[in-house]
Amino acid sequence: MKLIVGLGNPGSKYAKTRHNIGFMVVDVLAKELGLKFATSKNYRSDFAKTAAIELIKPQTFMNNSGTAVRAIIKNKNISPDNILVVLDDIDMALGKLRYRTEGSSGGHKGLQSIIEALGTDQFPRLKIGIERPPVGIEPDQYVTQKFTAEQVNEIRTVIPAAVEIIKNQFLN
Repeated sequence: MKLIVGLGNPGSKYAKTRHNIGFMVVDVLAKELGLKFATSKNYRSDFAKTAAIELIKPQTFMNNSGTAVRAIIKNKNISPDNILVVLDDIDMALGKLRYRTEGSSGGHKGLQSIIEALGTDQFPRLKIGIERPPVGIEPDQYVTQKFTAEQVNEIRTVIPAAVEIIKNQFLN
């Protein structure tokens, strides 16, 4: 079983925000696979699955994403190398994609929560650049704001590219 965790914050208030790019990617992947999300209170996540793949969108808010991941792996025998986390990265240019098989959180609190829950940083992640905020805007405010119209155009091309990386790098 492979687990793909899209990071974001629950609720319509955050639906189209920069921090929710992980949710957006997992939504497109689910649609391509013909899957629909359901809610699991036990897993504290929205999930969609096939026999070989489970997609989740933790509903614990970003900084507590590890709680949802821990709940799932507690009941399923999934090794960390079979868990892919899809997340935003404020330190990368808008639209840049970076797939890694291990590494630190780089200051991302959602990723740090998952590292703590798993007890390791030895798992794949796909980072999607959302770029640094303009001067005068704090990072925690910036990531919970919606993309600008210009950024939306860039993101529309990045999300399908991210899905292809997931299929080619993680699911192959």
